[in-house]
Amino acid sequence: MAYMGRRGVLATAAGVLATAAAGGPAEAAQGPKPDGRGRAEREAPAKAPVAEFRGMWIASVQNVDWPSESGLSAGEQRAELLGLLDTAVRRRLNAVVLQVRPTADAMWPAAREPWSQWLTGEQGVDPGWDPLGTAVAEAHARGLELHAWFNPYRVANHTDLDRLVPEHPARRNPGWAVPYGGKLYYNPGLPEVRRFVQEVMLDAVSRYAVDAVHWDDYFYPYPVEGQEFDDDEAYELHGGSFADRGDWRRHNTDTLVREMSERLRALRPSVRFGISPFAVWRNKDRDPLGSPTRAGLGTYDDLYADTRKWVREGWIDHIVPQAYWHIGHPTADYAALVPWWARAVAGTRVQLYVGEGLYRCDPGSPTAAWRDPKELSRHVTFARKYAEVRGHVYFSAKHVVADPNGAMATVVADHYPTAAPPR
Repeated sequence: MAYMGRRGVLATAAGVLATAAAGGPAEAAQGPKPDGRGRAEREAPAKAPVAEFRGMWIASVQNVDWPSESGLSAGEQRAELLGLLDTAVRRRLNAVVLQVRPTADAMWPAAREPWSQWLTGEQGVDPGWDPLGTAVAEAHARGLELHAWFNPYRVANHTDLDRLVPEHPARRNPGWAVPYGGKLYYNPGLPEVRRFVQEVMLDAVSRYAVDAVHWDDYFYPYPVEGQEFDDDEAYELHGGSFADRGDWRRHNTDTLVREMSERLRALRPSVRFGISPFAVWRNKDRDPLGSPTRAGLGTYDDLYADTRKWVREGWIDHIVPQAYWHIGHPTADYAALVPWWARAVAGTRVQLYVGEGLYRCDPGSPTAAWRDPKELSRHVTFARKYAEVRGHVYFSAKHVVADPNGAMATVVADHYPTAAPPR
């Protein structure tokens, strides 16, 4: 089965962060060495460009990366966050992508949504400090960009509206929410919902000097076998001009992206807008414009997210496809996806950063490629052959810290010999 973006890892990775202040394996670790035949050209470390984007995701939902668990004191939460920022610097990264709205809640004193449960363990409880404000100030003090990561539509990892705090917008407007696959989502087919989620995100942008707004791969939810996303009423109200529900859903997602782009540029033109989709738009056997892949799903048909269109229309400033497969994967080869995305952004102003599945690099992985600490280094070497690729983002922060098989240290040794500004 093809990997579905972050869905699988976020559903299972709730372990405690490994010593946040630690830097993991020494960055001076040796990179790939020549064997008896001499090092292959494709494994030779590429010269670092003058500027490139080097980021890492910090996921807060289910305490995946930070905080390591709910209910820590304000001081402990802050110390863990600063430890992750320090690790980014030691790994010679230049940006962090911090999840600040994981489940229709907030990592800042938001005007429209409650405090996140992943801070205190209880939704709506003030943690006693301002995580987003602190993150922006401390990242900038270290020379890091801070990208604020918002999930537009996910409301809760359960389906019980009564478990939300009484003042939660979904509880006050139950018609906005759709239960699906054991979770609650805002309905993308309702114009009032689209307007509301934009307002929530723009609240943060108006108050903090974030460098970018970042969305991940959750638009319409990933398909769940045997279940239908119940948007019949919204389709009857707003889908009359569309003969096909899929086209209507794609229009809804397009509208959210386009409107957010316009409003963001009007509010703060310096703030960039980036999206990190599942890396397969469509398979080539379904669309001649698609990638030479045979993945089990694609964003266009299954998530109703026309990611290629957003690039071609220039609605976003950068795109970070989650290319979480190894080189040579039989159905979704990294070496096939990167060239496809390079062609997709060619001739546009949209920057291409490649999302890397660092979490897969483990000595216990069932896949030989991911047991090899050189795999991600080969990714960077390969991607640098394409001028359109402007950098990489690693998922996720706790793996940047722990680096169980040394893959991150190998990338740093081979490709990040010095610090570099983002581009």
